[in-house]
Amino acid sequence: MQLFYNSEISTETKQITFDKIESKHIVRVLRKKENDVLKITNGKGFLFDAKIIIANDKKCLAEIISFEEKPKPWSYYLHIAIAPTKLNDRTEWFLEKATEIGIDEITPIICSNSERRVVKQERFEKIIQSAMKQSLKFTLPKLNPAVKFKDFINNDFDGKVCIAHCEDLLKNHLKSVIKPSEKTTILIGPEGDFSIEEIKKALDKKCIPISLGESRLRTETAALVAVNIVSFVNQ
Repeated sequence: MQLFYNSEISTETKQITFDKIESKHIVRVLRKKENDVLKITNGKGFLFDAKIIIANDKKCLAEIISFEEKPKPWSYYLHIAIAPTKLNDRTEWFLEKATEIGIDEITPIICSNSERRVVKQERFEKIIQSAMKQSLKFTLPKLNPAVKFKDFINNDFDGKVCIAHCEDLLKNHLKSVIKPSEKTTILIGPEGDFSIEEIKKALDKKCIPISLGESRLRTETAALVAVNIVSFVNQ
């Protein structure tokens, strides 16, 4: 199935007009014609069938003929707060793979040891949208703007909050901490790890210190391991 994404479409929508780039892709690349049916999601748990009524490569127009609700296939809510990596492609790799596995919310956090302090929000959004369509999911993960660690940790969190760090302190493995169907936020630090002050601040805020195993992992690998563990526990 070729899945398209449009955030504006709703159950009340009658017609949809694709922009020039999407129209060109539909008509010239995919060679879709009038009366062909497109599959579209709004990233909010709905799948729409839309029949092309004008197959124009500059302004393709389609009529909504049906829709169905498509609840996400996982019962938990997972929020990963990750320090952006020095190389953007590593963070993009995480965003893509985490979306394919199943994640609900992502927040880039700027830490004391962060090598990258500016993120490409629009680029990250496109990576997530593409991964959602490729993996045939119908719920788009929420990508929050980058925020400083000190501001993020002062939020009032709903659910369990864990921090993965490399310091030689008492920690339990993530798989023994989380439970099925619960809401979890997991903090993943930069390559240089969270600072001692950041770890202390998190523990003061009742964050649960966790381990992801014996190996020292890169930031994006650690974050994806966390996503996979949560998914596995909820099987």
